Amino acid sequence: MTMIAHCGLDCSKCDGYIATQVGDVEGLAKVAAKWSAQFDAEIQPEDVICDGCRVDGRKSTHCGTMCEIRRCCLLRKFETCIECGEFPCEDEEFVLRHAPWARENLAGGKK
Repeated sequence: MTMIAHCGLDCSKCDGYIATQVGDVEGLAKVAAKWSAQFDAEIQPEDVICDGCRVDGRKSTHCGTMCEIRRCCLLRKFETCIECGEFPCEDEEFVLRHAPWARENLAGGKK
């Protein structure tokens, strides 16, 4: 099942989401180590537990408390940021530079 986040990334393809959904404790530790190296940050396994950005449930530390795109969409009551007249903002431009397929996900409509 595809789960398009507010920013256009596909939550269902996220390593943290996948490990969370199957209860893979070792997988969560591997994701935390990978993301720690990738983002030069101290990320613990509990920080990557996530049920998806646009559904009820657990959120990764980044998606739950640090993601400006998610915060903006919730405040403005948008499903995704493509609904915004300011699309793409600086935060979304960052996502699109690193994950250009996110634009296609957003253009595909609300998921």
